[in-house]
Amino acid sequence: MTSQTNQARKKSPGFEKHPGYMVHIENSPRRVRVELGGETIADSANMLLLRESDHVPVYYFPRDDVRMDHLSRTEQSTFCPFKGEASYWSVSIGDKAVEDAVWSYETPFEEASGIKDYLAFYWNKMERWFEEDEEIFVHPRDPYKRVDAIKSSRSVKIVLGGETVAESSNATFVFETGMLTRYYLPVDDIKMAVLTRSETTTRCPYKGIASYWSVEAGGQVYDDIVWSYPEPLPEAPKLKNLLCFFNENVDAILIDGEEQVKAQTKWSKFLAETLDGPEHIV
Repeated sequence: MTSQTNQARKKSPGFEKHPGYMVHIENSPRRVRVELGGETIADSANMLLLRESDHVPVYYFPRDDVRMDHLSRTEQSTFCPFKGEASYWSVSIGDKAVEDAVWSYETPFEEASGIKDYLAFYWNKMERWFEEDEEIFVHPRDPYKRVDAIKSSRSVKIVLGGETVAESSNATFVFETGMLTRYYLPVDDIKMAVLTRSETTTRCPYKGIASYWSVEAGGQVYDDIVWSYPEPLPEAPKLKNLLCFFNENVDAILIDGEEQVKAQTKWSKFLAETLDGPEHIV
């Protein structure tokens, strides 16, 4: 077998079929820590951030900055056509044990060679994550993502169950990279009598903890179709005390009288009922 053949085998087969797919690895200037069982299991100021098509960002820790004495290799392995074969470890801290919580591409394909000797943790299998001294949630914040909340005097009308349930000329339009434009409305411009607060809450790494409302309109109840950030993160203060309807699940949204095209997203009602996806991010 020639060295040229060996080199060819290290190339990712995924990029041959999908040349536009992105796997981007870069150094992160942020110190990142992970906690489990009340103890720090990884702590590094020499992080890598991996951004990949159709995935949320992932932090990779240098092996030297992970408490390997609390990790035990398992027989689990997975294959990624873009990065290679991943090996797995379980984590044990005191009486706390989490199976297959850590992975690493020990012999990655050439295109992902930057993550060799680095380890990543499943976000939800750990207890707490920190960037510098601030706790973060859901996934790492993408440095290339913007969330712009901009006041607008354009008329926004929300129709649900055949009824106009909200109408405002004082909305805040949220333009978020890769997402639908969202329209956050003041409470005074919403028929709050048709809304009922639910117990549902979700987190967004860019905006904070969201609370939800269901709406009764046209003789039907629409569960968790409205959300709000009562105490948004400091980076999103304009959203405080504003409410937003799911564009994709209302009858119609009209901007200055023009009905907006209804997009299909993973939060569309049909998809939400058939998919078991990641935590809600809006």
